[in-house]
Formats: sequence, C-alpha cells, structure tokens
Amino acid sequence: MYIAMNNIELDASADDIGKWEVQMRKGSLSLAVLAALWDGALYGLEILRRLEEVARFRVVEGTIYPLLNRLKSAGFVESEWVESDTGHPRKYFQLTDKGRRYLSGLSRTWRDFESGINALLGPLESRAHAKRRAS
Repeated sequence: MYIAMNNIELDASADDIGKWEVQMRKGSLSLAVLAALWDGALYGLEILRRLEEVARFRVVEGTIYPLLNRLKSAGFVESEWVESDTGHPRKYFQLTDKGRRYLSGLSRTWRDFESGINALLGPLESRAHAKRRAS
C-alpha cells in the first residue's frame, strides 16, 4: 500500500512503522536500562521514570523486572534490598564492573551504528527538503 506524505510516497502503513518502532525499542532496551544505571543505583520505578523522562522510552513494569533479572544473571548488574522510610523495602540495582565494561562496548557499537544509519539517511533528508522547497 502506498500513501503520500509531503509529496513523498511511502511503501508502508503507519501500523507497519509502529511495529518497526516497537522492535527497535525492544532491541535497545538493555542498552537503555544499563545506561540509566551509569550514575548509580536506582530501584525499578526510578529506572522506568528515568527512561521515560530522559529518553522518552515508555516501558511497563512487567517488562523491566525480567530484564533486570537477566542482566543480573549475566553479571552486568547487582541488586540490594534497602529499607525505605515510606514502608516497604526497595530493590536497588547498580552496574557491576563487568556491566560498565559491557555498556562501554555497547555504547561504541551504538555510536558506530548510529553514524552509519545517519550517513544513509542524510541524503534522503536533503532530497526531501529540496522537494518540499520546489513544490
């Protein structure tokens, strides 16, 4: 199905783009969670808030805890229960040294990937702007 947007034909529906975005977010969730922990220990809801506020990355609670457990099993994060003044204890997660090294490597890989994609998309943006000005 072709749709026109700003005189540009797309071979994808908005639903297809939405599905692609979901897959892209799933693929980068571990990177985002590890990056959120770079500055120090956070408990689950703080991680969710940080992802949403800083990266506009909305994640449901039921997704974050299994991921944190996988990261813990891999040795990238460690956790500790801390008593809270407001009632129930909270489980805080923080990066291990192995997690910091892993995140540094992921960050380099992400930057290389981002640079390559931007190099491919740059000419498309220039052509799209030129077409809009010519119209």
